[in-house]
Amino acid sequence: MRAVNETKVKTFPLIARGKVRDVYDLNHYLLIVATDRISAFDVVFDQPIPNKGKVLTALSVYWFEQTKAIMPNHLVTANIDEVPGLTGEEREILRGRSMLVKKGQVVPIECVVRGYLTGGGLKEYQQAGTVCGIKLPSGLVDGSKLPEPIFTPTTKESVGHDRPITFAEMAAITGRELAEQLRDKSLSLYKAAAQIAEARGIIIADTKFEFAHIDGELTVVDEIFTPDSSRFWPLAQYQPGKPQPSFDKQYVRDYLEKLDWNKQPPAPTLPEDVIKNTLQKYLEAYERIVGKPLEI
Repeated sequence: MRAVNETKVKTFPLIARGKVRDVYDLNHYLLIVATDRISAFDVVFDQPIPNKGKVLTALSVYWFEQTKAIMPNHLVTANIDEVPGLTGEEREILRGRSMLVKKGQVVPIECVVRGYLTGGGLKEYQQAGTVCGIKLPSGLVDGSKLPEPIFTPTTKESVGHDRPITFAEMAAITGRELAEQLRDKSLSLYKAAAQIAEARGIIIADTKFEFAHIDGELTVVDEIFTPDSSRFWPLAQYQPGKPQPSFDKQYVRDYLEKLDWNKQPPAPTLPEDVIKNTLQKYLEAYERIVGKPLEI
């Protein structure tokens, strides 16, 4: 099974190589390529997860279609044959893992929505009874479903960890009107997708979005409701009060938490069974949500 750790396209300039994605400039458009790289705790691992990038791309394409009535997205096409100027070999490497998208001015905020209490939100709640300054009821435990989904933004840092901020702090960065749009659209997108996923046996515990202004219109960009950007839990096994089994990279984080590692580079080596099991979890998430296996 061939993994794609990084890509090289001769025709178009590479303008960004992120933790997972390689981004190429096509004048009015961008070509976003989801590689098989995996990161955890903001550290990129040397070993990729074969075909992971194809799962991320296919799920994003699916969710963009499902949510386009709520909000426009930046996708032009995910068919690599519709992108001109590539060699046959480049096309085969990029096939299934690439999106041609519209360019936009990215809003410098990570828009996080939480429907359940876990992760960093749980830590803040245990200390202060709040998440991003939002007061929550007492007595909640790890995995508790929140009375209503909450919007908990973070900064968007170019290096290091994103920093949780309150809505007021976000509004100071973006302006009040845009902050309210980001909050309301994020919650609408989450509620719609959570309902679809739950009917198919998956809880979307939380997720994050990125937005940009494209032709003057606020637009959802990057990826959406993937195992990299969301926590997916199996509904049938849901049991609050403890960590939940998952279909996302929380499985990798849980493995790493057991190691004597300070979460700084260099990353430890991932065992073959962790790589294999991670891919299977991503593939199962796709199959449950979309209703058919991903052809890879």
